[in-house]
Amino acid sequence: MQLPFATPIQDTGTELIGPLRMPRQMLAAQKYDDHTSIHDNETAQKFGFKGGTIEGPTHFSQFVPLCVALWGPQWLAQGSLSAHYRNACFEGEKVRAFVTKPKDNGTYTSIRMEREDGTEILRGTAAIGDNNPPSALEQRISELRPPEMPVILRDVNVGMRTKRIPVRMDAGQHMGALYPFSLAQKLQAITEPSPWYSAESAASSPWKKAIIPVEMVSVLLNYSSDAAGFPVRRPVVGLFADQEIRMHSGPLFVGHAYEMDREVVALSGSRRTESLWIRTRVFAPGADELLATMLLNAAYMKDSFPNYAEEQQRKSG
Repeated sequence: MQLPFATPIQDTGTELIGPLRMPRQMLAAQKYDDHTSIHDNETAQKFGFKGGTIEGPTHFSQFVPLCVALWGPQWLAQGSLSAHYRNACFEGEKVRAFVTKPKDNGTYTSIRMEREDGTEILRGTAAIGDNNPPSALEQRISELRPPEMPVILRDVNVGMRTKRIPVRMDAGQHMGALYPFSLAQKLQAITEPSPWYSAESAASSPWKKAIIPVEMVSVLLNYSSDAAGFPVRRPVVGLFADQEIRMHSGPLFVGHAYEMDREVVALSGSRRTESLWIRTRVFAPGADELLATMLLNAAYMKDSFPNYAEEQQRKSG
């Protein structure tokens, strides 16, 4: 069997460390609510960032070869990554992935990513299988407190759920205004390429067909996210603050039809944001077996909502 990754990995005895990589920014043209996003330089600078940020799940690709080195190709079918994004990464910066080696062939461990200067970009957990301690985000979500006087999320309630909608990802499919590129274009820029990601060489994989890279699972599950219909007040600018992608019975395949639904599982807030926590579930069409899930903290910038401070002051008065 052909190996899925040629990524050089350093084994220190306690950690697996990937090489420094320079992720590509592919969302500069992203739009929602008919305006540009936090990945556009001008928009990002309005909110105190030095430029358009690299989308968080782009970093997940650098962990995949390390997790496969720990647990084998089965991690691609039953593995998970759970991360809290701590600092933004910008185009031109180099980052490196670290995975702690679990003791006694364990199935759960910690992960982190650092910029070349040592700044921490994200930290969290990786695992294989379902019989593990709470993931980084499961632990985090258990400690959340709802915002006292939400403005942007005023009309959103925990427990809101969508109907299933059909989704798929073909190699050349443009994924809409939120993701103005195709899988084929992403594979030209992905930090950790693999023959298992393309139909031409997927016969070397255990599944004999092309699999969707973990970072592109995020694209698939956020595709048509406006169809969720959750009553977030707009216009707003948001970013991913926390994200978990878990394969229960995967991987997901290029060109295959799926169905997904979404549920609001928590609301939270910080000094600068109001956060909507959504769990997305993936199924085969008409089936009940859970294939994959994503837990996402979509954090909306308070300053991006018109007259936010004035409205909150009226509510408090």
